[in-house]
Amino acid sequence: MVVIKRHYPSFNLLLENIPDHRKKKTYQVAEIIMAGLHVFIFKRGSRNNADNGICENFEGNYIKLFGMRLPVMDTVHIFLKELPPEELEKLKQLLVQKLIEKKVLAKYRFNNRYIVAVDGTGMFSFDHEPFPGCPHKTSKNGKTTWQAYVLEAKILCSNGFSISLATEWLQNSEDIGEKQDCELKAFVRLSEKLKKTFPRLPIILAADSLYPNKNIFSICKTNDWRFILTLKEGTLKSVWEEVNLLYPLDEKKNKTERQLNKDKKGWIYEKAMFLNNLEYDKFSIEWIEYTKSYAGSQENLAKFVHVTDIKITGQNAFDVSKNGRLRWKIENEGFNAQKNGGYKLQHKYARKSLYAMKNYYQLLQIAHLIIQLAEKLIKVKQGIKESGRTFISLWEDIIATMLKSCFAIEEINSAIDKNRQLRY
Repeated sequence: MVVIKRHYPSFNLLLENIPDHRKKKTYQVAEIIMAGLHVFIFKRGSRNNADNGICENFEGNYIKLFGMRLPVMDTVHIFLKELPPEELEKLKQLLVQKLIEKKVLAKYRFNNRYIVAVDGTGMFSFDHEPFPGCPHKTSKNGKTTWQAYVLEAKILCSNGFSISLATEWLQNSEDIGEKQDCELKAFVRLSEKLKKTFPRLPIILAADSLYPNKNIFSICKTNDWRFILTLKEGTLKSVWEEVNLLYPLDEKKNKTERQLNKDKKGWIYEKAMFLNNLEYDKFSIEWIEYTKSYAGSQENLAKFVHVTDIKITGQNAFDVSKNGRLRWKIENEGFNAQKNGGYKLQHKYARKSLYAMKNYYQLLQIAHLIIQLAEKLIKVKQGIKESGRTFISLWEDIIATMLKSCFAIEEINSAIDKNRQLRY
């Protein structure tokens, strides 16, 4: 609650501004949306668990915390089935814009730009077409499976933030069996949405080895974005041919290394080798290889290769590679946290309504944003570390307190008043 009050003092008003399509109104729109958010904020895991977890104490504490009533999830579900999903996505984007305006994320920029990673994930499968245009694949034995699949653009930060900016659902005749074709098509739509919503946001696009191609380079150039993209052997063959030719010639000049740390096996070093001004089609790109190994060993503990349009030098080579490797956070702090951290991303909160399915997904993204703003606080992280506990046990205690204790309004207001500055 402290996070909401400090970052979003008009949060309830933002919820109330969501369009109301209903004729009969027992609950306010803000109450319905907040009830949907509470499923994910309190990590209930399903609509049924959310309803079963409500008791007199919980509901009373909820009303004191959020200043509104708590409808049952059937009421929420009926509303979400009719609400155009873009409304909740607009709310999510507005919350992110406010963080950017307040410079909450500014210190995590690289070259004064935000690292924005793009990646897709499958949410859940069906043995029937759950909605028209749902992506599908057919196995060798002729069985067809439909899968809800989303492509995400998230701001990534070195402290672990993985915050959703925009979402694009794979749709129409795009076959998930042809991942390269369908994800890249979805990225074109996603990039248009991203540029329209955040027209002046300075971006460095980070993505996996699916993305290095002239169409992606062109989109970045048109949008005034930079990119750091993972490159694998066999991708951009002409670039690899040039790399293999120039590597031995430029190795002494463009290779840099530094001592990293020491363990029982010895000192670990990291090395960066880069090549400038490689030509691909009409684009000039930079190539960088990062490796980590024990002193004197030829075996790499880690190896990453990227292409970028950021000029690489001996001074920034490690930073370029490091920020390119942040891409992994969209999978770990992003999708993995949402799947296995209590949010239950792969649970079917809606089975038949595409609107409701998309709306629950956006509610999850908003709740994950709010929880990250709480869990990434320096004070909270230090407390967790000193106590030897985990965030999972912390949230279990929060739920137990909501169920068994009775909050005093004075205590809530005092906690909010004491935390005037939130540091990350």
